Amino acid sequence: MSNAFELTILGTSSAAPTRNRQPTAQVLNVNDRLYLIDCGEATQIQLKRYKIKFSKIDHIFISHLHGDHYLGLLGLISSMHLEGRTSDLHIYGPHGLDEIINIQLKYSQTQLKYKLHFNEVNTEINKVVLSNDQITVSSIPLKHRIPCTGYLFLESQKQRKIRKDKLEEYQIPVNQINDIKDGADFTTESGEIIPNEELTLPPAAPRSLAYCSDTAYHEDVIPIIQGADILYHEATFTEDLSERAHETYHSTTIEAGRIAHKAKVKKLIIGHFSARYSDLGPLLEETKTVFENSYLAIEGETYNEETTNTSQPSSEVLQ
Repeated sequence: MSNAFELTILGTSSAAPTRNRQPTAQVLNVNDRLYLIDCGEATQIQLKRYKIKFSKIDHIFISHLHGDHYLGLLGLISSMHLEGRTSDLHIYGPHGLDEIINIQLKYSQTQLKYKLHFNEVNTEINKVVLSNDQITVSSIPLKHRIPCTGYLFLESQKQRKIRKDKLEEYQIPVNQINDIKDGADFTTESGEIIPNEELTLPPAAPRSLAYCSDTAYHEDVIPIIQGADILYHEATFTEDLSERAHETYHSTTIEAGRIAHKAKVKKLIIGHFSARYSDLGPLLEETKTVFENSYLAIEGETYNEETTNTSQPSSEVLQ
């Protein structure tokens, strides 16, 4: 059984694509089930380029209705239809997203082979929008020019790990193992109660990803994302363009690093880079002055809780 919790970057550019960078999109792999986060232009091309199967995506999360975060959605929906998809597709996003998609399907006279489920997200509150046996996803209110939400992905708590030596010592029946993993004690044939703590080891801590899409510096997100394993936070501009960042409700590298530091996250990935930057190295260097464990979002690269800075040598920061 897979134990993946990995984020693959598909697009890193802000506003419009560049020669080497596509608009925002990324995929979170949780035990081989895929969650698409934003869907800018060229997302389906990037999915094919990096050999990520459309069929494994059942949930798509859109942060806001600026085109660089959703204009690839209709194309992906259409390609899923043409490739014969029959399973339901769940889409989460701000008010109006369903109207945008449905009107295009209407006037192209497209009758999908599968069902779309639109889930409207209130961008002003922190609320669970999806919960299943694998993960819980909550909205993160952000501060942008139009309604915008981030998403917190929190892995479900796993069962405790049973100790094999105790299985043999107490001759525990197979039909009781699952209950013990869930926390139950064990009673022997003689009536002795063996506490669960003796029989099991604690599970690994649930892993988490906080996705903060387009936003001005906004400390309200800190209690929501506190201690996240991975924080993706936009860093559209370097600090010398802080006035421009504030005018456009975006963040600078220093501001992204400050949020990561104050929230005590384990690692920070910055992205949504302005097209003015051909060399991304200075953005990373500036961010690391505030939060050392920082990384550039690089298209095609995959990040997890074990990623270290040695995996991103300086030769890779040139775009």
